[in-house]
Amino acid sequence: MGDWYSRPVLAVRDAPQALEFYSTRLGFQEDWRFEEAGRLRIAQVSRAGCEVILSDQWPDEAGRGRLFISLDRPDFAAMQADLAARGAELAAGHWGYELVVVEDPDGNRLWFPHPEP
Repeated sequence: MGDWYSRPVLAVRDAPQALEFYSTRLGFQEDWRFEEAGRLRIAQVSRAGCEVILSDQWPDEAGRGRLFISLDRPDFAAMQADLAARGAELAAGHWGYELVVVEDPDGNRLWFPHPEP
């Protein structure tokens, strides 16, 4: 059996707004998009191998997503500096250990656990 490949789908209320946030504040790049009746509905974004699909097809489910993104110590420090410089709000969190949490405009959360010492 080969490797499994997965991509989370985050429900958002407004795909263009979500795409702007993930691109501008979080430094993701747009990989592809799907438009329906001339309106952006779905977009995939990626950064350093992390791929996320943003979809406004289920607005009632927006804000329920959680992404757990593990980084080594140098990448973790670089992530904090980069996201802060982009204007992303970094919050402290805890889930059995310390986290840095970034919340998108819909309430979906990206959890970055502090690397082991």
